[in-house]
Amino acid sequence: MRTLALPGGARVAVVAAQWQHAYGVVTRGRVQLELRDGAPGPVLRRDAGFWLRDTGVRALRNPGRRTATVRVLTPDFWRSDMISSTGTGVGSRRSHGFRRLAVTGVVATLVAMTATTLGAALARAAGVDFAIPDGGDEAIPLGGFTVVTGFFSLVGVVIAAVLLRFSARPASRFVWTAVALTALSLAPPFLVGAAATTSVTLVALHLLAAAVMIPALTRSLGARTD
Repeated sequence: MRTLALPGGARVAVVAAQWQHAYGVVTRGRVQLELRDGAPGPVLRRDAGFWLRDTGVRALRNPGRRTATVRVLTPDFWRSDMISSTGTGVGSRRSHGFRRLAVTGVVATLVAMTATTLGAALARAAGVDFAIPDGGDEAIPLGGFTVVTGFFSLVGVVIAAVLLRFSARPASRFVWTAVALTALSLAPPFLVGAAATTSVTLVALHLLAAAVMIPALTRSLGARTD
């Protein structure tokens, strides 16, 4: 068994004799196969396994900026547990990543719902009326905070799941996306004609929910990737 390192943008020619009985597993980053005619082939991501024997692939490329690594398994180190962990590892690990994200997302959503509802109750006890517009006959009920927080928290979980499936760097992409959406959500409380105390409290509750959801989902995504 050996490890092949490809710095960012590097190209390594495939020597047929070296890959005759070898099986490769991408252990870090991304690796692109260069086909027989020089055309770019599929991009393999972490945990993807591949054979090169009789495929006509003539080189391995690193399309990213960070170093990618490939673990090359040869007959001397071949074991059934290696076959299990690499041949079916892509699907099983990805499935495990989605399950972990789902559990984390549900727990974080419940925590966020509880936190914002409790925060709204404390604010109301302190004199914030949550009337929209200011002086109106109707105020936001406590249950409204629970429902809205739960809905948008689950939207965040869905966004995280999509990035886990399609992005090479889901954790960092999720942080940027979630922070941008949170920033956008801070404007409406000041545009609905509510009292200043109500608007400020609504912003604080938005930030409270974000402070629960964003770190929890980011950690779950980060645990699945490099």
